[in-house]
Amino acid sequence: MKTETRTNIKGRIARVLLNSPGGSLTKYRVAKLAGCGYPWAHAILKKLEGAGIIEGTKVADFGALFSWWRRWQPVAEYREYMVREPLSALRNAGLEYALTTFRAENKMQNYLFPSRTDAYVRHRDWLEWHRHLARDGMVGRGNVRILRGDEHAFYGSARVDGLVVVSAPQAVLDLYAEGSACVEAAEMLAAKVESDALRGA
Repeated sequence: MKTETRTNIKGRIARVLLNSPGGSLTKYRVAKLAGCGYPWAHAILKKLEGAGIIEGTKVADFGALFSWWRRWQPVAEYREYMVREPLSALRNAGLEYALTTFRAENKMQNYLFPSRTDAYVRHRDWLEWHRHLARDGMVGRGNVRILRGDEHAFYGSARVDGLVVVSAPQAVLDLYAEGSACVEAAEMLAAKVESDALRGA
């Protein structure tokens, strides 16, 4: 259990840094946004700084930070469904979600065909999502996947075209995990995250 807790804290800190890469956050603020104690955050930030990945809280090496995050982030639990109209099913559920992988990437840079709809959901809503999607579709391998991982995955999410999508850094992480053509899309999106940071966007 301790290992899982530490892993989540590392992932949360990487997520916070990549969502605010310009160095505007204090180390205390990073700890607060990551939902962990300052001593934990300070120790992790010190290691990242020693490796040349960050300078203070400014991201100095985006590729290295994404690689570090990928190494420590646990895989989310998921369930799959076949649903006739996935986006309508999400909108009509009345429950919180945040789109990731194909759908999120499609909203951010429109490179991949959205062959599957993946969405993070709140732990408390896990069974309600199952009932909702099973009622509107079929359970089993299909075109919808709901993910139950660290709820910090919702951090930095935003509404785009009436849909809630994860932050760009979270989408990059999840696209890398998909492999194949998604890796190319992840690298393109990671480059955009870095470019936006350099422009101060």
